[in-house]
Amino acid sequence: MPEANTNSLQEDLELLVTAALQGGKIALSYFGNSPKNWTKEGDSPVSVADIEVDQFLASKLREARPNYGWLSEETEDDLARKDHETVFIVDPIDGTRAFLNGRDEWCLSLAVVKNGRPTVGVIYCPVRDELYTAVSGGGSYLNQEKISVSARPSVTGSYIAGPVSFLEKEGVKSEQIRFSPYLGSLAYRFALVACGKLDAGLARARARDWDLAAADLIISEAGGQLVDLSGSTLYYNKTRTNHPGLVASSAKLFKRLQGISVED
Repeated sequence: MPEANTNSLQEDLELLVTAALQGGKIALSYFGNSPKNWTKEGDSPVSVADIEVDQFLASKLREARPNYGWLSEETEDDLARKDHETVFIVDPIDGTRAFLNGRDEWCLSLAVVKNGRPTVGVIYCPVRDELYTAVSGGGSYLNQEKISVSARPSVTGSYIAGPVSFLEKEGVKSEQIRFSPYLGSLAYRFALVACGKLDAGLARARARDWDLAAADLIISEAGGQLVDLSGSTLYYNKTRTNHPGLVASSAKLFKRLQGISVED
């Protein structure tokens, strides 16, 4: 049986922040230098930078917390993580396509999840020098300044990021919704909701645990929510790691958006 978790949330946060900053340096050493890359299952790109950052994070985090399980986009999932009540859920580079195309919104997404829900979350965008952090019950921060979600109560005039297909939905244009330019990282899209730069963020079905776990906590601690289209809470470290269509926003704005579903 895995040993009991005796680490505090603050200790776990400090560990994730250190790992994210160091991992970001590794990724930056490849950024803009045409790193070797290839296409993996699902027609998704991966690069040597993703793999090196993943290996670094796995070594640093698992050595520090050998009693935690491990789930990462770039590590083969053997389901041994399900034997642990506490797991690391990591995306070494969220937004690899953006990374390879020289865009600046890619990030590292790291979370500690206990009994299916995140307790610590870190999203680090190295090029923009933005570090988003949260622990359960402790609020959310961007570069150590407290953040909160937008207080906009109405869909009309709201600033939203999500699938282009959303623009084509009946009623969207009549609400005069402003649509954000494309963001190549889903975790970063949701981080912008947490700090109020976006009123809401939408995601198609099939987002995975590593895209969401850190952002989920950061949004929640900023006073918002990341939920499915029925308003249900998300749970992580299950056998299946994919999720349905999602909305990140304040609870009040979610009720206004709920009738405009995100297509698969």
